[in-house]
Amino acid sequence: MSDILLEVNNLSIDFTTENGTFKAINGISYTLERGQCLGIVGESGSGKTVSSLALMRLIPRAGKISGGELIFNSTKKGRIAIQDLPEKEIRHFRGNEIAMVFQEPLTSLNPVLTCGFQVMEAIMLHQHVTKAESRNRTLELFKKVKLPRPETILDSYPHQLSGGQKQRVMIAMAMSCNPSLLIADEPTTALDVTVQKTILELMKELQEENGMSIIFISHDLGVIAEIADRALVMYKGDIVEQGSVLDLFSNPKHPYTKGLLACRPPLDKRLRVLPTVKDFLEAENRPHPTLSYKERDENIITPEERKEGHKKLYAAEPLLKVENLKTYFPISKGIFGKTTDYVKAVDDISFNIYPGETLGIVGESGSGKTTLGRTILRLIEPTSGNLIYKGKDLLKLPSEEMRQYRKKLQIIFQDPYSSLNPHMTIGESIVEPMRVHHILNDEKERKKKAIELLERVSMNTTQYNRYPHEFSGGQRQRVCIARALALNPEFIVCDECISSLDVSVQAQVINLLSELKKDFGFTYLFISHDISVVKFISDRMVVLYNGKIEEMGDADEIYFNPQKEYTKRLINAVPKGRIEDIKASLSK
Repeated sequence: MSDILLEVNNLSIDFTTENGTFKAINGISYTLERGQCLGIVGESGSGKTVSSLALMRLIPRAGKISGGELIFNSTKKGRIAIQDLPEKEIRHFRGNEIAMVFQEPLTSLNPVLTCGFQVMEAIMLHQHVTKAESRNRTLELFKKVKLPRPETILDSYPHQLSGGQKQRVMIAMAMSCNPSLLIADEPTTALDVTVQKTILELMKELQEENGMSIIFISHDLGVIAEIADRALVMYKGDIVEQGSVLDLFSNPKHPYTKGLLACRPPLDKRLRVLPTVKDFLEAENRPHPTLSYKERDENIITPEERKEGHKKLYAAEPLLKVENLKTYFPISKGIFGKTTDYVKAVDDISFNIYPGETLGIVGESGSGKTTLGRTILRLIEPTSGNLIYKGKDLLKLPSEEMRQYRKKLQIIFQDPYSSLNPHMTIGESIVEPMRVHHILNDEKERKKKAIELLERVSMNTTQYNRYPHEFSGGQRQRVCIARALALNPEFIVCDECISSLDVSVQAQVINLLSELKKDFGFTYLFISHDISVVKFISDRMVVLYNGKIEEMGDADEIYFNPQKEYTKRLINAVPKGRIEDIKASLSK
C-alpha cells in the first residue's frame, strides 16, 4: 500500500461572479502521507479553506474545479479520483473516508436537535446500525473526546454548551465513522488559548490512536507549530512555500512567510510598532534592500524608557476609579421564578485607570471581563459599587447626564459585522452617532468629519457609500474604530476587538490603536483572552478568574514572573512557535 494518502495535482478552482470569472486557486500541488499532519496557513482569502472544501466536493455553488486532480488512496476502495465521483458516491465518501471540523461549531450544529442525536444521525446514516447502538457509540465518542458529563451532553442542545465543548462534539461527529483523513478548518480560532491548547492536544491524541492523517487549516503559524509535521503557506491562491515545520520556522524563504512569523507580538521584547506582512512584501520589491524602521533597534522599547514613561503616567490623578464593583445575575427556578442564587460575573473588583494608560484585562470565557467592560460603561447596570470618572460617580448620574458622558466613553465590540447595521453604509454608521449627540453644525460638516476619520484609520474615502458586507473583517473593525472616534472620546473599551482577525490583520489593528493613543491621548481598557496580545499593548494587566482579580500589576512583570497558577496556565497555553519547542517535539 502506498504511503501517500492524498495527492493534489495542479488543482485550479474558479468562481463565477457578476464581474466575470475569478480564479481562487491557481494550480496548486501537494501530497499528504498516512498518519501525517499537514498545516495549511494563510490569511483570509488566500484559498486555504476552499482548496480543502474541494477534497469533499463542498465548494459553494458559484465555484467549480476547473483543472487538476484529487487522488485519494483509500484502504477500502483503492485509488479514488475525487473530482470524478458521481454525486451519489461522494455522499458516501464524505464522513466515511474524509471528515471535516468547521471553524464555527455553533453554525455547524443544528440548534433544534440535541448534540447526541446529531452524532447518532451520522452513525446511523453511514454505518446502518440501530438507534440504541448508535447512542452507545456516541456516548463512547463523547468520552473519547473528553467531554465532561457525556451522558448529560448527549441530551443537551448546542446553546447549552461552551465553545470548546461544541467543538469537541464536532470532533466526535467527524470521528464517528473512523475517517482516514480529518480536515480541521480553523477549529480553534474563536476559542480561549487554554481551550485551544486542550483541543490541539486532543486532536494529536486521536491522530495517534486512530492512525489518521490531518489537514489543519489556520491563519496562525504559532498554532501550526503546535500540531503539524509539515506545512504549506498559501497566498492569493498559490502555495508560496512548503516544507517541514522546523524548516519554515528556522529558515523561511518567502517574504510572506517571514511576515506571518513576524507579525505575532514578540514575547521577549517590546516593540513600538509591530511588523506586518505588507512590510515584508514591500521590502522584497526595494531595489536596495535595507532594514525598515520596524526591524531596527530603535523600534525596541528599553526597560529604562518604559520605566520612565510609567513614572510620569502614574504621577497623574486617576481618570477612572472602580471601587468594589459587583455585577450579579439572578438565577431563577420554580414555577414562580423565585431567585435561588446569583451568577457573580463581577465580584467586588477595584482598580484605577490613569489618563493615557492601556490597562489590559485578560481571562478565559466566563471570567467576567466583558461584563466588567460593559458595566463600566453602564451598558449593564451593576449590583453595587462606585465608578468615579473625573471625580463624578457615573452610577449616581441621571440618564440625561449619563448620555452626555457617553460621548467621552466609547466601546469597540468583538464582532465588527454584528455591531454595524447591515442596512447602513459605513459612512452613515459613522455620521449617525454625531447626529444623535449633535456634534458639529450640519450634515455637510458631519460627512466631512466622517471622511476624515475613514482616512485616519487607513480606509479609502471612495468606500464611504459601501455596505459592511462588502469589506473584510479587518476593514470592518477599522470602520468601528472610526465610529468610536466620531464623538472625540477620552476612554475606550476594546472588547476582544482583534480576537476574530487574522494575525496579520491583528498586527495592523494593534498598530492603529497604538498610533491613535499616541496622537489623541486616549485611555484604553483592552480586553482579550490572549495574554501575549495583552502583554504587548498594555502598561498594566489585570488577570480575571470567576469574576475576581487573580493578579494585577505591570504587564511585563506578570508575564515573566506570574504568582498565581491560573496566570501560569494562561501563559503556558499561548502558542509560542519557538524553534527549540519544535525540535523537542520532533525528538519525542
